[in-house]
Amino acid sequence: MSPTKLNRTVLSIFAPVLIITGISGFLVPPQYSLTSGATPYNVFHIAFGFIGLLIATSGKGRQASFFNFDFGLIDLYQAIASFLNLPPRGFFLWTRVDDILHVVLGVALVLVGLFGILRHKEETT
Repeated sequence: MSPTKLNRTVLSIFAPVLIITGISGFLVPPQYSLTSGATPYNVFHIAFGFIGLLIATSGKGRQASFFNFDFGLIDLYQAIASFLNLPPRGFFLWTRVDDILHVVLGVALVLVGLFGILRHKEETT
């Protein structure tokens, strides 16, 4: 699979998961949820899920690579911010499960996105 197709495929799966995560954050009562159900956090997931979905369906693999890479960095920042009580900790109210997911997904998305970015550069030179 080409790096471009890989990034579009990953984003085609990841974007709807973000949307579903955001919606479920509004629907699942806090006492039954392992992750934060904070309203700003849910809106964040839904908004970025729709942005990701638009990029994934646009057919532009380079943009999908950049989205994956950038969102991976955001995920890693969220894990660090949660641990160090940095913004937006007070709004997103992350749990330890959120932190684990942010590290795992963050590393995976950075690697997949970077692979696509670097390979795209090689293909155009």
